[in-house]
Amino acid sequence: MRTINPWINFNGNAEEAFTFYKSVFGGEFTKIVRFKDISSAEFPVPEKEAQKIMYIALPIGKHNVLKANDVPEFMGRVNEEENRSKISVSAESREEADKIFNGLSAGGNVEGPIGESPWGSYAGMFRDKYGIEWIVEFAPQ
Repeated sequence: MRTINPWINFNGNAEEAFTFYKSVFGGEFTKIVRFKDISSAEFPVPEKEAQKIMYIALPIGKHNVLKANDVPEFMGRVNEEENRSKISVSAESREEADKIFNGLSAGGNVEGPIGESPWGSYAGMFRDKYGIEWIVEFAPQ
């Protein structure tokens, strides 16, 4: 396993928060994907959601990446008084990603099956049987 990184959910202000984090940590965003970028006939995105962040990543130090997204309104608001983050595991291979995903999601609730993601990696997300939210991904370098 390469790394474990925090992934934070926001209620429409991910870009604002990450601009602030960037001013503190320095560095540059490695990727920004807006909901409009993944809009399709199968996944239409309302105009009011189009500019919101689907995926943003800010490297921190040599091996860590802070990641986030805005939660679309159709999924409900994130309760800012409770856990609103995911643990992101970066695997070294698709096989390792599958093993970790299948192992940790057993008995839990799969929110997004593992497969090709809109941000260009092989990823899936779930809430484990203890209520902890995870994203497992493999991104070839």
